[in-house]
Amino acid sequence: MEESTMTFFTLSLLLLSFFSASHAFPTHHHHHHPPRSASHNYRDALTKSILFFEGQRSGKLPPNQRMTWRRDSALSDGSAMQVDLVGGYYDAGDNVKFGFPMAFTATMLSWSVIEFGGLMKGELQNAREAIRWATDYLLKATAYPDTIYVGDANSDHACWERPEDMDTPRSVYKIDKNNPGSEVAAETAAALAAASLVFEFADKYRGSYSDRLKPIVCPFYCSYSGYEDELLWGAAWLHKATKNPIYLNYIQVNGHTLGAGDLDNTFGWDNKHVGARILLSKEFLVKRVESLHEYKDHADNFICSLIPGASLSSSQYTPGGLLFKMSVSNMQYVTSTCFLLVAYAKYLTSAHMVVHCGGTTVSPNTLRNIAKKQVDYLLGDNPLKMSYMVGYGPSYPRRIHHRGSSLPSIAIHPANIQCSAGFSALNSQSPNPNILVGAVVGGPDLYDRFPDQRSDYAQSEPATYINAPLLGPLAYFAHSFRQF
Repeated sequence: MEESTMTFFTLSLLLLSFFSASHAFPTHHHHHHPPRSASHNYRDALTKSILFFEGQRSGKLPPNQRMTWRRDSALSDGSAMQVDLVGGYYDAGDNVKFGFPMAFTATMLSWSVIEFGGLMKGELQNAREAIRWATDYLLKATAYPDTIYVGDANSDHACWERPEDMDTPRSVYKIDKNNPGSEVAAETAAALAAASLVFEFADKYRGSYSDRLKPIVCPFYCSYSGYEDELLWGAAWLHKATKNPIYLNYIQVNGHTLGAGDLDNTFGWDNKHVGARILLSKEFLVKRVESLHEYKDHADNFICSLIPGASLSSSQYTPGGLLFKMSVSNMQYVTSTCFLLVAYAKYLTSAHMVVHCGGTTVSPNTLRNIAKKQVDYLLGDNPLKMSYMVGYGPSYPRRIHHRGSSLPSIAIHPANIQCSAGFSALNSQSPNPNILVGAVVGGPDLYDRFPDQRSDYAQSEPATYINAPLLGPLAYFAHSFRQF
């Protein structure tokens, strides 16, 4: 990360104490009883799930790029507005960089490393590089006070082409006080705050961020609705990163209006309520911040909603046992829920506490077992014996909805492939020529069916925000079964 980029690094870093690795990753994991048997190579899956992010890189690729069928792309992003917006990730199978899911991806990668980085062994450096690729871009997108730049999808979706060939207009929109976008502002704050806990910063990066805090601190945007979950989530991460009492106070004053009481049990790039509750319950369980005790009750309600047969249980499962929440990209819900389960199990274990679901007591190990069952389904323990992670196991999706993967690479076909010429690849039945190793797709339907059709984006499209939460559970299970 260059010094120029770093000077605006995030959100009152002056207040950050020096986070040493030992502080960030407690090592007392040994009293857990891991689930019964390892049916999968979680270490291999972890390696691949991180490698996937290299396939999603936009901008100028580094010399150590391992996903070599990808090349430099979108090198003039931002020039339409005289800003440098080169870099970051294409969020899914298209060539657009949406700031909102990218920020969520960075937050979840960071949370995975904060909780389980100590268990990632040789993959920790790769995980940190995956985070840095996102945060370098988010810093560029927020380099001007009170402004965040975001991309536009409309022109891109008219084409099916390699990112390396893009010639569609790369429009950029600006979020500022005239065009508020609190979700993006608060999620970006969360991402940078979470990442700041992963990277240690020395004094040379001093510099005031206070003039850039305005879009995130509340009175500014609080009157709008629909942003509450991001504001709570952003405040929770800022509290964790800065220890500044302003954020804890903000959470205590606004927690109820920010939806603390909802029984809202979806967690993903668009809705952070549950993630914020679990993160805040950590402050209560592990750090003993008594004023946040109610968040354990909210977190428990979420956990109880997942447990078949428990009172409050409201979750749907496929006949093969996969958590099923939505028909488009259901796997993002599965991976984010698995992350919350293993993280919450960790917090409960350290506090010697359990979950109470009506009359049923649920132990941290039960939570780990539920998560493991979901991860194992994803990796191939399902009625189709299909791994939903590309490149893992003998049978996996071959026709994913992903432009670069579905078209011949620059190495094979150096000539430009025009905007609409690529649609023949979209509609073809042949397997994708480039294997996007580690990509987790949207997954099967409610009846465990998966057609493996490229045009079926609901089931066949991978996304950064599907993969990001999976790093935590994979690292935890690889460690539990001593696969490192």
